[in-house]
Amino acid sequence: MIDKTVPDVAAAVAGIPDGATVMIGGFGRAGQPVELIDALIAHGGRDLTVVNNNAGNGDTGLAALLAAGQVRKMICSFPRQSDSWVFDRLYREGKVELELVPQGNLAERIRAAGAGIGGFFTPTGFGTQLAEGKETRRIDGRDYVLEYPIRADVALISARAADRWGNLVYRETARNFGPIMAAAASTTVVQVDEVVPLGWLDPEAVITPGLYVDRVVAVGERPWLRDGEFVGGVDIEGRPLALEAPPTADPTTAGRAEQ
Repeated sequence: MIDKTVPDVAAAVAGIPDGATVMIGGFGRAGQPVELIDALIAHGGRDLTVVNNNAGNGDTGLAALLAAGQVRKMICSFPRQSDSWVFDRLYREGKVELELVPQGNLAERIRAAGAGIGGFFTPTGFGTQLAEGKETRRIDGRDYVLEYPIRADVALISARAADRWGNLVYRETARNFGPIMAAAASTTVVQVDEVVPLGWLDPEAVITPGLYVDRVVAVGERPWLRDGEFVGGVDIEGRPLALEAPPTADPTTAGRAEQ
C-alpha cells in the first residue's frame, strides 16, 4: 500500500544532510512551509544552499534558518526588502553567499531541471553583470545568455491538502514555486493543512501528482484560514482584513462520493 504520510515534521525532514541544496517554496510568506523550516532548524543541517524566491522576512521561517547559521549560500531573485534584516546583516558580514537570479530565470531554471532540459537561452540578464562568464548567442537578431537548470537534493513546499499517495492541491497563489520545485528535487517533502482519503481530491484540481512527492505531513490549518477560506491578516498598513470575498469551491470535496 502506497502511503507517503509521516507522523510529524521531524520525520519529514529526517536525513537531510549537511551541504544539501534545499529548495524552499513560497513567495515571501505566501506558501512558505514554515513548520518544515522550523523542523529543519531543529534537525540542524549545516552549510545548506537554499533556493527560494527571496531571502527571508522578519525573524521567522527562512529568516530564522538564516539566523541559525545553517545556510552557506542563497540562490534567489529578491534578497532585499524592508524586513530582510537577517539576510542583510549576514551578507554584509560575509557569512552567507548570494547568487542573484532574475525571477523569470529562476523559475525557468527550476522548471528545466524537472523537465530534463539541459539548458536554455534567455535574453534576460544579457549585457549585465549577471551574464559575465556565461555563454551568449545571437538568435534572430537578438542576444541571449545560456542558463542551466537548478536541481536540488530536497524540496520543502506547502500545499492545501494531499491524499496518502501525495497528490497535491494548493490554495490560490500559495502555489507559486511549489509545483516546479517538487519536480526538480530528488526528495520532495510537503506540509499540508490536511490529508484527505483517496478519492476526495478532484483529479482536475490536482496540480502536483504524487509521482513527484516523497513525504507528506499534516500540520493543521493555518490560523488565518477557516475551512480553506481567508479569515485573518492585515494589509500593508497594518489594518485588519475582513473576509468579504464570496466562497470558492473546495477542491478537496469535489470528488467525494454521496454519503
